[in-house]
Amino acid sequence: MSLFEQNFSVFLQGFGHTLLASIFALVGSLILGTIFAIMQVTNSRTARSIGNIYVQVFRNIPLLIITLFFYLAVAKVIKMTGFTAGTIALTLYTSAFIAESVRAGILSIEAGQMEGARANGLTFGQAMRVIILPQAFKVAIPSLGNQFINLVKNSSILAFVGGLDLMYQGNIVAANSFDTFTTYIIIGLFYLVITLPLSYYIQHLEHKLKKNA
Repeated sequence: MSLFEQNFSVFLQGFGHTLLASIFALVGSLILGTIFAIMQVTNSRTARSIGNIYVQVFRNIPLLIITLFFYLAVAKVIKMTGFTAGTIALTLYTSAFIAESVRAGILSIEAGQMEGARANGLTFGQAMRVIILPQAFKVAIPSLGNQFINLVKNSSILAFVGGLDLMYQGNIVAANSFDTFTTYIIIGLFYLVITLPLSYYIQHLEHKLKKNA
């Protein structure tokens, strides 16, 4: 407890940066992932190719490599902090997995629903937004929930580029106190403060949707 009390402000700062990066990356990756999922199921060959290339590239490159690319290469052209570079990398990396989850949800919907919507005068975009995506997200919720939790845990990548997150601050506290074990126990508990409520909310949402089905 003395270690926690003495370094509370440091841990709190790291917690704040981790939470902020997670929120930004969650929103950004959900938007990007949905866009590229739609591109993968369109009739346009060009759009499908772009969507597939995006997903395959970012899904199969380690997150650390993407983060270092933005921090060491892109930052030379566009000025950005380690926090920004890490958050962008986390967003792109996670969006590739979310795209696959949403695409699987879209493909689980009967093709006749899209055909019926188009026959009634809706455009592809309108049919996707009003009819297909709401159902697809319901199907994809368990997978999306796992991706969101992984995103929070993967935010520790910010520590490699001075992102001021929990892991970065924990490394500083551990180096100054020489109490590595206790420090990382505290860091782990802080991560649980974010991931456990998120996990319970996803489970609650699943049960709610099952009851309403």
